[in-house]
Formats: sequence, C-alpha cells, structure tokens
Amino acid sequence: MVYKPMYITESTLVLKQDERLLGSGTVSPVDPAVNTSTIAVIVTSLGGPAARVGIIRLSGPSAVTIVGRVFRPKVKKKKRSASEWRPKSHVIEYGVVSDSHGNVIDEVLVVPMLAPKSYTTEDVLELQCHGTEVCLQRVLRACLEAGARLAEPGEFTLRAFLNGRLDLSQAENVEKLISAKSVAAADAALAGIEGGFSSLVKSLRTRCMELLTEIEARLDFDNEMPPLDLDLLMDKIYRMLHDLANELETANYDKLLQSGLQIAIIGRPNVGKSSLLNAWSKTDRAIVTNIAGTTRDVVEGNVSVRGVPVTLLDTAGIRETDDVVEKIGVERSEDVAKNADVVIMTISAAEGWTLEDTKLLERIQRNQTASGCSSPLILVINKIDRAPSDSYEWVNTCGFSFNKHIPTCAVNGQGIQELEAAIIEIMGLNTIPVSGRRWTVNQRQCEQLIRTNEAFVRLKSSVEEAMPFDFWTIDLREAKMNLRMIDGADLFDRILYSIYLQFKIRKQNADNSRRGRQYVETKMKRELTKEELKERKKKKKEKERKEEEKKEKEREKKIKEEEEKEDRKRKERKEKEKKEREEQKLKEKKEKDKQKAKKKK
Repeated sequence: MVYKPMYITESTLVLKQDERLLGSGTVSPVDPAVNTSTIAVIVTSLGGPAARVGIIRLSGPSAVTIVGRVFRPKVKKKKRSASEWRPKSHVIEYGVVSDSHGNVIDEVLVVPMLAPKSYTTEDVLELQCHGTEVCLQRVLRACLEAGARLAEPGEFTLRAFLNGRLDLSQAENVEKLISAKSVAAADAALAGIEGGFSSLVKSLRTRCMELLTEIEARLDFDNEMPPLDLDLLMDKIYRMLHDLANELETANYDKLLQSGLQIAIIGRPNVGKSSLLNAWSKTDRAIVTNIAGTTRDVVEGNVSVRGVPVTLLDTAGIRETDDVVEKIGVERSEDVAKNADVVIMTISAAEGWTLEDTKLLERIQRNQTASGCSSPLILVINKIDRAPSDSYEWVNTCGFSFNKHIPTCAVNGQGIQELEAAIIEIMGLNTIPVSGRRWTVNQRQCEQLIRTNEAFVRLKSSVEEAMPFDFWTIDLREAKMNLRMIDGADLFDRILYSIYLQFKIRKQNADNSRRGRQYVETKMKRELTKEELKERKKKKKEKERKEEEKKEKEREKKIKEEEEKEDRKRKERKEKEKKEREEQKLKEKKEKDKQKAKKKK
C-alpha cells in the first residue's frame, strides 16, 4: 500500500539514542498536543551490540490508523482491503512494514493494546522489528512520515499519569524500576508501582479529611452534635503519626538503593587490598603481585550487600614515595577515603600493626576531620593464613579507633561474610526486611511527609492545649494539602458538602434547614471563588499582556506608516523640485534661443 507521507523536516527524525533524549522541547501537561497527538519512539536500547529484536511503541488516538498505513498483514482475511485494518486488542499479528514508496523495509510482529487496556489508557501498538539500528530507524521513520511525532523522554509515563493510569508516586517508581541496580531496588520500585505507598497516602488523606469534616462541622453546629471524644481523636492522630514515622524510615533506605554505598579499601602497600577486592567481588578486577605498589590507580568492583549496591574502591598503597606516578595514586587514595561512606583499613596479620599503620591511621583521621566527614572505620586483618590465630591479639589494644575489626583471608574468602555483616550493622541495614517487597519514599515524597508529620504534631499540641477549633483546621488543611502533593491528586475541596451529607444536620424547622443549606452553599461559593479569583487574575494578566502587545504592534505600525508617509512626501518634494529645475532650464534655453535668433536678424 502506497500512502502520501506528511511533510517532515529532517530535524524531526532524530533517531540515535543520545539525540532522542534531547527531543524538540519539553512537553507541558497543559499542552493539548499531549493528549491529541500520536507519539512514537524506539523503546529498546541502542548504541550497544545489536539485539535480536527491537521494539517501536506508538500511543495516541491515531495509533491504529498510522500503523495501518505502514503495516501489511501477511495473512489477509477475505473481503478486507489493507486500508481497513482493524486489529483485535492483545492479539499479535505478523506482517511487513512498508515505507512511503511501498517498499518493504522489515518483517514485524504487531502487538495492539487498545484503549483503555494499555499503559497510557490510549491505543498503544508495538512493532517488534529486527533489532539492528538500521531496521529500527527505518521503521520509526515510516511511522513518523505516516503521521506520528517523536515522543519526548518519559512522555508515555506522563500520559499514563495525566490519564489517571498512574498517580505521581507510581510514575516516579517507574523510573526507579528502570534504573534499579539491585534486586532489592527493583522490588522496592515494583511495590511502589503496584500502589502500596499510594494506598497508604490515600488512607492518610481520607482519615485527615474525616477529622477535618468533623471539626469544620463543630465550628458552626457544635450545639447540635454529640460531645467530642478527645481520646478517640488523639488515638487517630497517634495512628497517623505512627504510619508517617514508618514511611520516613524508608527514606534513607531509598537513598542507599538508588545511590548505593562506596567503600574505600586503604592500607600500606602489599597488605592484600587488591586480593580482598577480587575475593569480595568474585572477579579479577585488580592486578595482584608480590611487588609493593602494584596498584597505582583506583580500581572499582561491584557487590550487593543486603540488596544495597556497593562499589568497592581498591586504592594505591599509602606511603611516602618519590615516584611521581605512585605519588598521584596516593593522593587519589586519600581523596577516595575522604569521600567514601565506609573506610576499610587493611593490614597484614603476618606483619602485625606497624609504625607505618599508626601514621596512616592518623593521616586518614586528620583528613576526615579537615573535610568534616565521619565515615565509619573498619579494620581488616588480612592474610590470617600466614600467621597463628593468637598472633594478632594486639588488636584489643590498638583497635579502639575502629568501629569493627574483622580477620580475613582473601585467598579462600574467609571473613568476607563477617565483613558484610559488620557493614550491615554499622550502616543500619539490619532493619531492612530480607524477604518481601517494601516500597521506599524518595526525597520529594520525604519532604512532604515531614511537613505532614509537623502539621500533625502541631495538631496534637493544639488539642492538648485546648486551642480553638480554628487552629485545628489550619493544621489539618496543611496536612491534607501535603498528602495531596505526594501523589499529585487534584481533588476539589468538598469538606463542607460532606459535613452536610455525612452528619445530616437536621433543623427543627424549615427556616433553620434552609439557612443551613444557604450557609453551606455560601461557604462553598466562597471557597470556589478563591480558586476562580486566582484563575481570573491569571486570565486578566494574560489579557493585559496581549492587549499591551497589540497596542505595541499598533504603535509600531503607526510609526511605520508615518515614516512611509514622510518618505512619500520627501520623494514628492524632490520630484517637484526636480521638475521645477527642468522647467527653469527649459525656459532659460528658450530665452537664449530667442536672443540668438534676434542677433542673427
């Protein structure tokens, strides 16, 4: 099938991964194009070795139409033309993709996920192509020429959020899952996507609104309501504070899951630092020889400790040296030790604690004091296979400067588990559940939870000090607003209506009942008017700006017209003067001709 392609500039077809990330600009949630246009992008990774299969994803109201323009099923049903392709949701079809000239460019599988049963709740179609970059670029180009536009980074998740498929906290966990560096990080992100944290936030917000509803009602109808049970009220506040405290505990864990830990392995030359890194990471990352000073630069190895990604940093042996290269390595070792989360000082069990070790420890502690850091220090007594077990009892006298001391043997891996256990204890990772997924809160969510917690603490103080109900409502409203900001919920304030419906305040006569309804309507109008006033001010400013721009254009136009008018007058004057000069010359010539004629006579 040959179709007429849309006009697309070359700059629109950005197909390499690094260029795709730049996009053509940021997507605004209020931009109508977000929900009306159909987007397409390569969703599998590019840049590395070619994969066997690559995927191009489209989402939007015209996704089926656009794919129908480029896709031709291999098995066609009778009495159906190619232009009437109507896929069945979640049923895979096999066929080919053609470019705008009708040339086949790849064989594909099409996976249609029609609205609302899709990630974005729009029509979503995936084209599974061959995984080479050339194939993916050609198929993407065909989709863009058929009417799609290139998706911005994160736009599929943005649409899922705007269409109510995900709330804000779930959308944030999607990014966490994609960038997870460990199984624990992936489990935590998946638990957040499944809505565990969102459910808790909604529960807290519901309880907060229930309290606010009751307190607001008592501001005006306290005489007609049963006495307030302060014990029950305080119990509700304590429960919410307890839930908030549990969530805030996961904030540090989230930082560890996302950023991980950096552990610097330092020590004198030839004490087994590189061997320790290799044994711990179960790789041959570092070169190991009997020559002191083999390691000249920082060598990294990666491990996972209780689900937390850990980067091991093997450093050059720290000592006084005249070797220029080794001196640079020593400086880098000291810098790594200053910035590490945990510092492991390694010594040799065969040599014991030496004067050089004392100087090295003082040097590290001096650098930590100068930089203002207080990273935990662990003493690792390596090469215990070369010394009897009672030969390092001296650690009891000089080990007071360390949080832990662990004997190890890098050759057979002895002591590695004890070393990990020490890190778990020192960094507080022993409070993390080993089994079962548990969501975590990021920095933005943590800040809102802290503000919510502070509002509940103030509410608790107001209740204990018997402050007026108005003070209670201030704190409850602030808590509700902060909770609403966590999941991005755009809720209207229906507290006054819920007062009227929930408590069903019944007046003894029709006048009072009518007055109650009028009161609710008036209060609601006042609340709505505040929002409308903000919107009105915004529109007014926008209107004034447009009017000012219009006036400015009119002024510029008027000035331009006046300038053009003046130019015309100037030209007319010049032409008139020129004409007068020519007439004058002609007149003088005639006069001269007459005089010549008279002389001849």
